[in-house]
Amino acid sequence: MSELIGTINSIAWGPYMLVLLLGTGIYLSLGLGFLTLRRLPAGFAMLLRGRRGAGSGDISPFSALMTSLSATIGTGNIAGVATAIALGGPGALFWMWITALFGMATKYAEAVCAVHFREQDSDGNFSGGPMYYIRNGLKSHWHFLAFAFAIFGALAGFGIANTVQSNSISQVLDSGFGVEPIITGVVLMVLVGAVVLGGIRRISTVASYLVPLMAGSYLLMGLIVIAMNLGQVPAAVQTIVSAAFTGSAAMGGFAGATIWAAIRFGVARGVFSNEAGLGSAPIAHAAAQTNEPVEQGLIAMLGTFIDTLVVCTMTGLVIVIMDVLPSGVSGASLTSMAFAGAFPGGDIIVTLGLCLFGFTTMIGWSFYGERCVVFLVGTRGILPFRVAWVLAIPVGTVVQLDLVWLIADTLNAFMAIPNLIALLLLGPLVFRLSREYFRRQQ
Repeated sequence: MSELIGTINSIAWGPYMLVLLLGTGIYLSLGLGFLTLRRLPAGFAMLLRGRRGAGSGDISPFSALMTSLSATIGTGNIAGVATAIALGGPGALFWMWITALFGMATKYAEAVCAVHFREQDSDGNFSGGPMYYIRNGLKSHWHFLAFAFAIFGALAGFGIANTVQSNSISQVLDSGFGVEPIITGVVLMVLVGAVVLGGIRRISTVASYLVPLMAGSYLLMGLIVIAMNLGQVPAAVQTIVSAAFTGSAAMGGFAGATIWAAIRFGVARGVFSNEAGLGSAPIAHAAAQTNEPVEQGLIAMLGTFIDTLVVCTMTGLVIVIMDVLPSGVSGASLTSMAFAGAFPGGDIIVTLGLCLFGFTTMIGWSFYGERCVVFLVGTRGILPFRVAWVLAIPVGTVVQLDLVWLIADTLNAFMAIPNLIALLLLGPLVFRLSREYFRRQQ
């Protein structure tokens, strides 16, 4: 079974998928006239004004972004970046930047479509995302993609955003502090349950406080390391850029790293981290209190900017500056080693950060899965889904999850395919809505 799933996974996340992901971002960026880069300051201005909504919806535009960031800023920012650099060399970080720059257009288009085509369920709550903009925006022969996305989205969350996260947290607490995994599982179940059972308003409230705090603290720690080694920053940036085009075979410890490896792991881990094109974030943005899809799109694209171009960059720079790559270590351990080398206790801070990032991923993704279930069976599926989500958490801390991770990772790819097809087909609509909005603002 593992070999079969592994083969499917290698195809699902192979060159064709990477071309589709990057190609969609490039197409949307060109069609928008690189609006996402030109309007970046305007997006931040709207974010600061977005603490209070102005229109229909369940949560403020600011809270919608924090909810999506709670799901995207996770283990990918600590372990994913380190894995990409370990497998693809320092140049992988450069390709993560490129993925993010084009991914901002993808995230923008996702949010515009999500708000434009959203619906209200029987409880009066707003639902949106790929399943709705496929059903409401495309012709009937494409509607099977909406159901495919909803099924894959509901199932994938239990793996990559639930049991895998609780397993990662329990392992780092067990190895670092000797905490029994089952104890970690029970505590997480109670904490996550207290948030998830309260629905999107409670999730967004917790995310609005927790995400800025945890992201800000992690960035501050990274800035301290950079400030302590300021003279090495130019050389680190030069290493990252040059390795992206020359490969890393000439650099000690990376005999197998090639330009293709840098591109492959940079793009794949970039998408894993910021989820641009995956179709998850627009589910949160569809709940925003706004009547302007374009405005929420400008706020949504900041998620990719913050996640990859800020947080992931900080992790990558610290790893390259501290020169821990030749150690042969990968994943979260490589990041911990880099920070531990910078100052005493750095590894402990990374461990705690990993726990916090994993927790927010669990609460953010619970909403994504819930809205997929609502699309499939209606509001009667909300409570059973929430209960199942909470009960699955301790299970993840006590079982081997290699196969679960593989299946969930494959389901993520299957989520992205219907979403990317929809974005390519709805691209002209996104371009028209954008032109009309900015014409009105003149």
